[in-house]
Amino acid sequence: MESTVLRTEHFGAGFDDNQVLKDINIVIPRNMITAIMGPSGCGKTTLIRCMNRMHELIPSANVTGRILLEEENVFDIDPIIVRRKIGMVFQRPNPFPTMSIYDNVAAGYNLNGIRISKSDKDSIVEESLRKAALWGEVKDSLHRKGTFLSGGQQQRLCIARALAMRPEILLLDEPTSALDPKSTSHIEELVVQLKNAVTIIQVTHNIPQAARISDFTAFIYLGELVEFGLTEKLFTVPKDKRTEEYLKGKFG
Repeated sequence: MESTVLRTEHFGAGFDDNQVLKDINIVIPRNMITAIMGPSGCGKTTLIRCMNRMHELIPSANVTGRILLEEENVFDIDPIIVRRKIGMVFQRPNPFPTMSIYDNVAAGYNLNGIRISKSDKDSIVEESLRKAALWGEVKDSLHRKGTFLSGGQQQRLCIARALAMRPEILLLDEPTSALDPKSTSHIEELVVQLKNAVTIIQVTHNIPQAARISDFTAFIYLGELVEFGLTEKLFTVPKDKRTEEYLKGKFG
């Protein structure tokens, strides 16, 4: 059995009286890609925002239950440390517009006041851009603004920025939904390569994408975990009728 890096126990989350997630129990295997899929508004993004404690940045947010990272409840850890260990890439590419490509990748160190030598920073920037399959395209223009890059390159830059902190887990919130098909396939190939280095949790409502790239899939519907298991099994012999109907496009 794969080792577990993260798990949720009877986890719930919401805003004021609006309960978005109810009793979610999920086990995330290390160095695998876990897809979290379900129709819009079912709570997928809320779930991953809770994993790196971004959910609570909204004043009315609340949570119940536990999320364990390496057996330690993330709500007992300093949120800055949680976000170093659990990086996140958002739906739309969001490089810092005033920063160069180089400074974008190193941003986590600069913003957190982590002092490292110039040579260490140089090697982290290069290593992260290589991991994000972007080094060859940008190595001669590291001091140009990140916003000069195409949409797909900007998203890979955001992945490099997250990887620079050497996280254990990378959360991807529909990372290809704003990209064209060619850029999408680049990112998909990249994500499959990255699982050797980092555990990936990807939110998607793109059913074929979940089938192509993930090892495990969780299907969430109306804030509840309907089904979780090996992608191949869940897609071919779903246990729950709602999963089957969703996969056939009957709702969502």
